[in-house]
Amino acid sequence: MSDPITVRPIEILLVEDNPGDVRLTLEALKEGKLANHVTVAADGEEALARLRRDVPHREAVPPDLVLLDLNLPKLSGREVLETVRADPLMTDLPIVLLTMSREESNALEAIHLGATAYLTKPLGASDLIGLTAEIEVFHLTVVVAGISP
Repeated sequence: MSDPITVRPIEILLVEDNPGDVRLTLEALKEGKLANHVTVAADGEEALARLRRDVPHREAVPPDLVLLDLNLPKLSGREVLETVRADPLMTDLPIVLLTMSREESNALEAIHLGATAYLTKPLGASDLIGLTAEIEVFHLTVVVAGISP
């Protein structure tokens, strides 16, 4: 008899400065019905401090997935992405850029900088729920399970 597979919650770092977008994203992730634990960073500097586990984040659980807004105070999402991709310990960390920008040049730049995906924030809550469910399923089946896309 084989042991049952235990799936731990997906650790998500949500980097978002807009409280409304944070609330909507947290609600959508809760609706997704997949186990997850979300930590929120309100700006780029805090995001990097959490990712590097700088003081006072030494005990923080490293995220499995980062949902990163492009337009952030202190350090932009682009700067956070560039810094993370330059760190050999974080080059494989999945980073999904979430933004209101529909400019193709932003998407191409993000992918060039190493984003795992670039997704435009949906306007409705139901769209965000669907989007976050897709992100979680992708992460759970491809990233955590180690299946190649």
